[in-house]
Amino acid sequence: MSLARVLSRTQLGLEAPLVQVELHVGRGLPGFTIVGLPAPVVRESRERVRAAVLNSGYEFPPGRITVNLAPVELEKQGGRFDLPIALSVLMASGQIPPARRPVECYGELGLAGALRPVSGLFLAALHASRARHALIVPSDNGEEVALSGHHEAYAARTLREAASLLHAPGQPLSSNDVQARAQVSAQPSLSEVIGQWHAKRALVIAAAGGHSVLMVGPPGTGKSMLAARLPALLPPMSPSDAMEVAAIASVAGLSVEAFRWKAPPFRAPHHTSSPQAIVGGGAGIRPGEISLAHRGVLFLDELPEFDRRVLESLREPLETGTITIARAHGRIELPARFQLIAAMNPCPCGYQGEQRPLCRCTPARVLRYRQRISGPLLDRIDMRIHVPRIASDEWIPARAARAAAVSILDPASEVLAARSRREARSGAISARLSLAQLHQCCELGEDSRRFLHRACQQLQLSGRAMHRLLGLSRTIADLAGSESIETSHLAEAIQLRRPLP
Repeated sequence: MSLARVLSRTQLGLEAPLVQVELHVGRGLPGFTIVGLPAPVVRESRERVRAAVLNSGYEFPPGRITVNLAPVELEKQGGRFDLPIALSVLMASGQIPPARRPVECYGELGLAGALRPVSGLFLAALHASRARHALIVPSDNGEEVALSGHHEAYAARTLREAASLLHAPGQPLSSNDVQARAQVSAQPSLSEVIGQWHAKRALVIAAAGGHSVLMVGPPGTGKSMLAARLPALLPPMSPSDAMEVAAIASVAGLSVEAFRWKAPPFRAPHHTSSPQAIVGGGAGIRPGEISLAHRGVLFLDELPEFDRRVLESLREPLETGTITIARAHGRIELPARFQLIAAMNPCPCGYQGEQRPLCRCTPARVLRYRQRISGPLLDRIDMRIHVPRIASDEWIPARAARAAAVSILDPASEVLAARSRREARSGAISARLSLAQLHQCCELGEDSRRFLHRACQQLQLSGRAMHRLLGLSRTIADLAGSESIETSHLAEAIQLRRPLP
């Protein structure tokens, strides 16, 4: 047999199109050609495959070898095609028989025949499971693939082991132990934060409704500490959401330990991160921080210090939950439904309004600092809260212990109950309600209508701000167990959306 076919998949964003590796051994001068839009790293597999076949105890066939990666219009990236090309060489030369069932193969080959891990195999395993294809992957990718729940996935350490698994499958990978190890440990609790009752209340509302928050305050007041405790308030993800988040992490090259199975992700990129690192892109269009925070929390500390292009790129995902990356060869849409938590100082030095140390920023400098955050982006942030300095006597150990003991009683249960009530009525949390859904579920009495109308006139709210104010009020009403939105709920929502101090 001079012709062989082995299945594999390439990676395009969060899609994994099927690729058929076709190999033909023909007569003529010895040669090895790979066609089908391969990237340079794929073309280099010729030398890796040749050495791995010889060092694994097989013969490398003489003659002209042609490899076609079909369909040809898809770009092929990475070293994942080494193993299917090598197995095709062995099949075409008659050294091993072809597989009797559809099998997808992945793995980079070392010169001695060892299989090395490649990124994005969790996503490939999900697609292979839907197609009911068996799977052979490197041993180092075993836990990642097992996490996908694929029932016919096998791990190999070498090329020779992979060749034997084609015809004599061994023990398939099991997902139970891997998922148990990937369970997240106890997260930081909101009760550990002393004082800042207003900020704590805002975080509970944000968790219940999926709202975005901007915290403003001088250095050292606990803004980062508060943000890090938001994930503990969020309910665990559903299995389907956990699979989606793990697929994004796998494509980005994160390890199984970083998946934090069923726990909402928390991403906190540094303000020097490039737009590509935040939004996504690069070779193969890898997901950025906003996609890695999908179904979780994106924390941006020192918000005005981020590149202006980064801040403006947040506007689309805050509205739609997706980010579209356009390149010359096409467009890729990545999920990015994150909950934004941002923090900033009130001025460049951070001490505006403080007695000690005194702020030395001029009004013009403060204005330039705040203008780094555009009005359209600020309009999309549901809550803007001031996080003041804590009085020194509140940090005395005995008093701090008492304050922690009387902290918010089980806020995670309050959040879960509010979310359950809202999702049972409308199928979505408040921050994700459409305008039509919002009008259906926001029942206002006459007093509440007059109050809202007066507030809109005085504050000159835009249509988007009005929409978000109603959603915020609906969340506060859900936390209170109220069917209708009362004036007190609207008043608290307006207080949480007040302009920057």
